[in-house]
Amino acid sequence: MNTKKHHLMISGLMASLLVIAGCGQKQEAATPATQAKVESPAAPVASAATANTTPNAATCSGTAPSGELMPVRIEAANTTRTEDGLYEGPVWIKDSLYFSDFTFSAGFPSRIQKLDANGAVTTAIDDTGSNGLAVDNNGFLIAGTHKYKGLSRFNPATGERSAVAEQYNGNVFNSPNDIAVAKDGTIYFTDPAFQRDAAPGGQEKTGVYRVATDGTVTLVDDTITNPNGIALSPTESALYVNGGGEQGILRAYPIVDGVPQKGIDLVTGLTIPDGMAIDCLGNIYLTEHIARKLRVYDPQGQQIAQATTDANLTNVAFGGADGKTLFLTGAGALWKIDLAITGTPY
Repeated sequence: MNTKKHHLMISGLMASLLVIAGCGQKQEAATPATQAKVESPAAPVASAATANTTPNAATCSGTAPSGELMPVRIEAANTTRTEDGLYEGPVWIKDSLYFSDFTFSAGFPSRIQKLDANGAVTTAIDDTGSNGLAVDNNGFLIAGTHKYKGLSRFNPATGERSAVAEQYNGNVFNSPNDIAVAKDGTIYFTDPAFQRDAAPGGQEKTGVYRVATDGTVTLVDDTITNPNGIALSPTESALYVNGGGEQGILRAYPIVDGVPQKGIDLVTGLTIPDGMAIDCLGNIYLTEHIARKLRVYDPQGQQIAQATTDANLTNVAFGGADGKTLFLTGAGALWKIDLAITGTPY
């Protein structure tokens, strides 16, 4: 496996966004990066009873990681299923970690699990058909639901579901995956073809989409094969998307006046990149699925840290009481890494 990362230089507007996207983090020489901003769609009037979704302090606190990090498997969360499957889409709400748990059997049946502060895992919502998760401004879960070929909103307290985005250009989506929600409620999501067979129909190409606050769906990019992980910079001045399978890339889109501009490949040479998270300094935490690697990049795309797990990785999120615990999901397993930096909201 070739893990060497090739970093691309950018200039002009893209380079000028670095300072904004990095929240004032000191920039290293060469290989500048770009970051973007996103917006989110309409949310229900009522708030979830357990709403408290901010995994980080009000101000950026701490020091970025470096070198080799040591993930610790959360043994109590090991899967008890007999079918092969994956944990996905971790998000922190109040004092618990929520994540999707789906199998590879017909239809990719899925449920949303909850790891509470005492280390106990319970089923929060059954039969969700979900993959990636995010949290909206009212504390509701936004889920990429291959069962419904669209985005869904779930109340974590009651399990009630409503549709967020059901189609684009008259067709349902392939299998919505990971999600990023901006402060104003605009939603960005990736739509690869990984669970396309869960239900009939789909798009001709895989893509990255934006759902405006009025529910309007627009295509951001359809040039990445099976786009996967997605995240926003701390100031929402840039959108990050990865994908491309074994010839994986990390692409950065500057956002100007709420509109994503043409993306620039920030990192290439990735091996099946998957879910991502961002810390409050703008560093990017990216998982490589089969390589079982977590890679941490600064906003210019320079790797500053990494970790290795003992099972395939799918996603990553900040949580914990102080917002400094990094949770990783994978093949029937959860891990955590205690860091000295807070994360950004989902």
